[in-house]
This record gives sequence, C-alpha cells and structure tokens, in this order.
Amino acid sequence: MWRVGRKLAAAVGVGGGAAAVATSSSEGNSPSTALKICTLLPLRLLRDSLTAASIVFDYQYSCWGLEEGSADWLRTRHQVHKRSALRLQDLCFRNGGIYIKLGQHVGQLEYVVPEEYVQTMRESMLKRCPVSSYDQVRRVIIRELGQAPENIFAEFDPVPLASASLAQVHAARTHEGHKVAVKVQHTHLTDTAVVDIATVDFLVNFLHRCFPAFDYRWLVDEVRETAPKELDFLYEARNSERCVKNFKRLSPHIAGSIYAPKVYWNMSTSRVLTMEFMDAAEITDVKAIKSLGLRPYDVSKLVSEAFAEMTFKHGFVHCDPHAANLMVRPLPASSSSFFSLFRRKRPQLILLDHGLYKELDFETRTNYAALWKGLVFADEKAIRENSFKLGAGEDLCALFAGVLTMRPWKRVIDPSVDHLALHSSSPGDKSELQMYASQYFPQISELLRRLPRVILLMLKTNDCLRAVNHVLVEGSPLESFLIIGRASSEAVLEAKCLKNNKAWSWSLSIFMDRLLLEARLLVMKLALYFLLFRKSLPA
Repeated sequence: MWRVGRKLAAAVGVGGGAAAVATSSSEGNSPSTALKICTLLPLRLLRDSLTAASIVFDYQYSCWGLEEGSADWLRTRHQVHKRSALRLQDLCFRNGGIYIKLGQHVGQLEYVVPEEYVQTMRESMLKRCPVSSYDQVRRVIIRELGQAPENIFAEFDPVPLASASLAQVHAARTHEGHKVAVKVQHTHLTDTAVVDIATVDFLVNFLHRCFPAFDYRWLVDEVRETAPKELDFLYEARNSERCVKNFKRLSPHIAGSIYAPKVYWNMSTSRVLTMEFMDAAEITDVKAIKSLGLRPYDVSKLVSEAFAEMTFKHGFVHCDPHAANLMVRPLPASSSSFFSLFRRKRPQLILLDHGLYKELDFETRTNYAALWKGLVFADEKAIRENSFKLGAGEDLCALFAGVLTMRPWKRVIDPSVDHLALHSSSPGDKSELQMYASQYFPQISELLRRLPRVILLMLKTNDCLRAVNHVLVEGSPLESFLIIGRASSEAVLEAKCLKNNKAWSWSLSIFMDRLLLEARLLVMKLALYFLLFRKSLPA
C-alpha cells in the first residue's frame, strides 16, 4: 500500500512543480515571481504529497477485506471519511489562501460530497481564516494607493473587523467624515495562487486515477476560473454595481429592498477595496434581527425573492451567499407621515463580497427555470425533460431533482402542497438523504461531471441559501417555494413571449398561461395557509 503513497509523493513533486512553473511562465509573471514560486513550492508540495498519500493509504488499507455494504464496512468508511476530512482541513489551514477557498467550496456541497467532509469544513473554514499583520496590511495599502493608511484616512483601525480566505476588512473613516470598510488582500496570495491551483489540480487528478468514483476535477476547474476574478477587487466592485442596476431595471418591485455598499473608487484598486461601512445584522443572527424590530420570516422571504429574481430573471447570480456575505437592516423609511410609525418594519437585504458571480445564458436560464417550475408544481414530465436539457441525462434526472431539492424522488413528484418543504424537526428526512448520498456517491460524481459548471455553482448557491433559511425559520419554508415557482414560471413565460412575439394567437395563449399560473399559485397559497393553520392547532 505504501507504494501508492511513494508514487503519489514523487508524481506530485515532479508534476505539480512543473505545472506550477509552466503556469507561471505562460501567464507572463516576472522572474522574481517565478523565484518566489520555486521557493514556496517544495514545502507546499511536501504537505500535499503526505496528505494525499495518507488519505489514499487509509481508504485502501482500512476497508481491506470488508464486505462492501456490511455494518463493519459502513462504520469503517465513516471513520475513514472523518479522518481524511480532518487531514484535508489541516492541509487547508497550513497552506491557506486558495486552499481555504477550496475547503469552503467543499463545506457548501451538502449531500454532494460525503457528510463528514461537509461538516468538518463547514464548522471551521468560515471561522478560522488567516489574519495578516498590520505591517503586512500597511505595506499592501502603500503599494496599491501610494500612501500609508494613516495619511489616506482620518482614522484606520489596525485590528481587522473580519478575515476571510482571500482578504480581511478594517474599519476606517475618510477625511470627509464617512465611515468606511477597507478590504485588503492577504499579502501572500499573489505569490501562492499559481502554485496552489496547479498542485491541487494535479492531486485531484491523481486521486481520481486511484479512485475513479472520486471525480471532483470540476471543482478545481471552477477554482482555476474564479480565483483570478475573486483576487481582482475592481471586478468585485463592478459586479456589485451591476447587481444593483439589474434589480432597478428588471425587478423594480423589490429593488428598494436590495442594497450593496457604495464603492469609493478613488481609494480602490485590484487589491484594496474601500466601501461604505454597513451597520447591520448578520443574516443568521436571529437575536439581532429581532432587536431591530424585524421578523426572521420576512428576512427569509426577502432572501428567497432576491435570489429567485437574480437566477431566473437577471441571469447574473451572486454565487457565494453564505451567512458572512449577507446582512440585513430595517428598510429606510420613504415616508415621514404619522401612519408610517405604525407600519411593520420591512427588511433590507445587504449583499457583500461580490467576487463570485455567474452568468446564465438565455437557454440555460430558461431550461433551469422550467426545471424549477416543474419541481414546484410536481410535474414529472417537465422535470425529466429539462433535467435532460441541462445535461443530467435520462438516467440521472431523479438524482438531479433530489440534489436540487434535498428531497427523495417520491416526495419530489408528490402533488401535495408541502412536498418540497424541509423541517429541522424531521430528522428522518435528513437521515434518508444522507443515506441516499452515501449509497449513490458514484452516481452523484457522474452527475457533477455531466452538468455545466454554471449549474454546479447554482447547486452551491442553493446549499448556502438553504443553510441561511434553516437558521432563520428552522427549515426550508413553503413560502420560498411559492416564490421560486412564481419567478421561474414568469421566466418561462417571458422566454415564450420572446420566441413568439408576433402572432396574436400566441399572445392569447400566453395570457391564458398567466391566468392559469395565478390560479395555481393562489390555490397553493390557500392550501399553505390552511396547512399552517392546522399545524398551529393543539394536538
């Protein structure tokens, strides 16, 4: 067994190093950068090699001689998953940077990767990110903005408010008296990103050769594509402004309830981003939300509306909506009348960290909308048809529907109004899904290989939003599926209008489709209210 480890260490040492230097040269980096890469490479490769070798050995040795599917095999495999997840977690923390970003991706793929990996990464990757010293931060600001922070700003707090995988945020105040948040990239990232992506690529490919069912090469491809964009803070700033403009242009009915911090362009570069400081509650801080006079249910509903609009109407989606990137505050009053004092406070959703966005082309967006419409209305034919169009194939469409909704197939096609609802009080649902994820792991890997990468990011976005809703309302509320049903159905109708905008008969058909949609949603809403009323009655 140790031969595998020795082969892996040697292969990574040669292949990973060659890949990193080749990538650096092809991207036109300076000789000094290439020298830094060569300096950083040996230690990182050694860590990667030892971790990968130990994981390969553990999986092959620990399950040796055990009958697949037996109680001993299941128990042993769970233990191996847990040990391997902890090894991967340690590697991510030791290497930092892109590795932590990769670990965060893994932690947001519930029921797509083994549960032990998800739990381990989710519990740690968002809370134990590296912190740059103030001297390092100061050097970055001087290099990027030409002056020290104490000269650029009237006040600058040397202690960061928060630190993430790629950057950390400091509170400051401009000379004009405006409080701002200054996002400063970690100093080592420019030097290590090329090495990290190349070595991780090689490791994942090697593990795939050892374990064909382990096929997460798409995840490395995604990180390779998105990492340069996430490291460019000007790209992030442009995304934030485009997002707000999309809501104003395409979703004016909720545009006032969506906000992104103002960017101070004269104090921003690709590695330093100065934004308006947001005094608001984190999206999962239920106690703080209630103290602001807001209802968690209203916040959950707004989150669902915002991302349904982005996904099905804008086609430009924020794909990293975990709790640290979403905040909420009371919607600023638009009226100072006496009656406004008695209105229930409405929430305003604040979107942060706009580095990871995905664009859905018209055909993909329409097919994805039609799929979700089928899921909400339990239309088996539409689910199968649009799953096939998105690349899942006829054989994996039921699995695709299950991954999207976190519901077993028999519930997906159940016509009852609450067929997609998830409740934290139903441990049986969760254990059933975990069993399916474990049992169909090779099929899930094959599904992920087939799907377009933009849809894979939609899966990650769904998982993030599901986790937020779980904290706010203890599950996936029925109301959120009504919101998705409306937005996806309207997107399908819009596509139908664009394809047939001349024939009057089609206009009449679309009008009737709209009436039918409103009727179906009304019936579902009435059924929902009746169901909630029954649940509120004493047993």
